[in-house]
Amino acid sequence: MKRGFLLLALIIVGVLLFPGRCPAPLVYTPGEGWTYESVGGAKWQRARAKDQFDVAQEAFAKKKYSLATKAAKRTVKHWPLSDYAAQAQFLLGRCYEARHKDEKAFKEYQQIMDKYPKAANYNDILQRQYEIANRFLAGQWFKLWGVIPFFSSMEKTADMYGKIVRNGPYTAIAPQAQMKIGAAREKQKDFPLAVQAYEKAADVYHDDRTIAAEATYKAGMAYDKQAETAEYDQSAAGSAIDTFNDFITQYPSDKRIGQAQKIIASLRTEQARGAFMVARFYDRQRKWLAAQIYYNEAVNRDPDSPYATEAKQRLAVLKKRTVNAVQPELTPPPSGLGAGGTENQEP
Repeated sequence: MKRGFLLLALIIVGVLLFPGRCPAPLVYTPGEGWTYESVGGAKWQRARAKDQFDVAQEAFAKKKYSLATKAAKRTVKHWPLSDYAAQAQFLLGRCYEARHKDEKAFKEYQQIMDKYPKAANYNDILQRQYEIANRFLAGQWFKLWGVIPFFSSMEKTADMYGKIVRNGPYTAIAPQAQMKIGAAREKQKDFPLAVQAYEKAADVYHDDRTIAAEATYKAGMAYDKQAETAEYDQSAAGSAIDTFNDFITQYPSDKRIGQAQKIIASLRTEQARGAFMVARFYDRQRKWLAAQIYYNEAVNRDPDSPYATEAKQRLAVLKKRTVNAVQPELTPPPSGLGAGGTENQEP
């Protein structure tokens, strides 16, 4: 036992009396955290901004993205006002893109927009942000802790496009980004927000007839989809008809005019059906004056529909009963009537 303690004591004394160099691949730098230094490798830190940026560029060219990231970060941190800071910030975004960390790349590019708005490659940065957002719109997942692909988010995707529009509202890419906000909202099935996005595109970029026509048409389509939700939305149907009529008036030579007209006809038929179902409800309640109001609406909404034909027939019968009748107080029809509901009983 004593010999064991004596041996341990000799080892400790030897280490203290004859210190040697021990490679330390993990190095901690205050403000920068832990970094890896390969044993025997050249140190990557430099004393001047240009030299540090050169290290980052050379590492990126050799696809040593981890080293390039460290060197670019250090350039931005230690020389934020230098001529190389914005370039290093851009290179940092490129590194994250190369490492398939698109969300982090987008944020690094956004730092350039916020800190260096006069960067020479401003349009290139916007284009890269746009391409990243497009990948997420196409279904790419956002990563948990920046590592694990975890979820798709059209909310975050729409926010990315919103930043692009705010970064350069009158650049060539802004109208497309504004349109993509609408596309992201449609994927969310948030049709009112999709309409807002398309209407903004049509309003802000009205001088670009291609964008304005596309935006107006898509706004009409978004209204149409909103109208077709679980309970038929008559107000959305009316807005869709108005929007498509605006589209037809403003862009009479557009190749989608025929499709817009078909959608309008379908919406009018659905409006007639809704009014007809409400009329039948009042008819069964023997509130014949109220029923006539909605039968007339069914006829006016779509005179050529089968609902209009039935409504006219019923109107002829009811008018004989209501010559001297007093208009009753209307009670609301059951939920669903006139909003996509069905009722099959005969009056």
